[in-house]
Amino acid sequence: MTSHLHALTFDALDPAALARFWAGLLGRKTDDDTADGVTVLPGDGTGLPLRFVRTPEPKSGQNRLHFDLTSVSPDDQRETVARALALGGRHTDVGQLPEESHVVLADPDGNEFCVIEPGNGFLAGCGLVGALACDGSQAVGYFWSRALDWPLVWDENEETAIRSPAGGTKITWGGPPMMPRLGRDRIRFDLAVRAGDDLEAEVGRLLSLGAARPGGDRREDGGRVVLTDPDGNEFTVRTAR
Repeated sequence: MTSHLHALTFDALDPAALARFWAGLLGRKTDDDTADGVTVLPGDGTGLPLRFVRTPEPKSGQNRLHFDLTSVSPDDQRETVARALALGGRHTDVGQLPEESHVVLADPDGNEFCVIEPGNGFLAGCGLVGALACDGSQAVGYFWSRALDWPLVWDENEETAIRSPAGGTKITWGGPPMMPRLGRDRIRFDLAVRAGDDLEAEVGRLLSLGAARPGGDRREDGGRVVLTDPDGNEFTVRTAR
């Protein structure tokens, strides 16, 4: 039994508004606003759902993970940037150099993302959301490869990447040096097991791979069990509806 990556969960000051931004930028639809948050649905069979839940805490500091959006031409890159700005995004500075060809933006809550220039071979064939680029160790890349049963598609110089066997977005970890953690991460993995599968057995499997329980048996809305990966990043696992 292996849990699947059910959604990428964002803490948001206004979940519905942030969901509208990402749905508009990615050309996707949202579900109804419920107690479980607002979800931007995947655009195809390989897309990752995005779940937005309310928090009263404004963002502080740079996120430890961000999206790399792809483009197929210079005009396409400019159009994606213009669409993001029209929807409420903004340019932001994370230390990028003037000669770099990618564009760094932030969504209305300040979550950083990049619009990558055309011709990036590593992201070829991954779709609009080419990568979820994470700050993390080689060990955490190995952990998530085993946890999700996704093969490693890159493993060099302590940088790792995994991708679903079905294709789609790559998840990458850049290796050291890593950014300091400033409070709870605003973007987290939300895993699920199939209805009828043993949730506690899956929690045990993840613990055996190197996950940990932060401060005992913590649970969130919907019966989600809170764990941390080997780098200390919180994630949740629950039974799918």
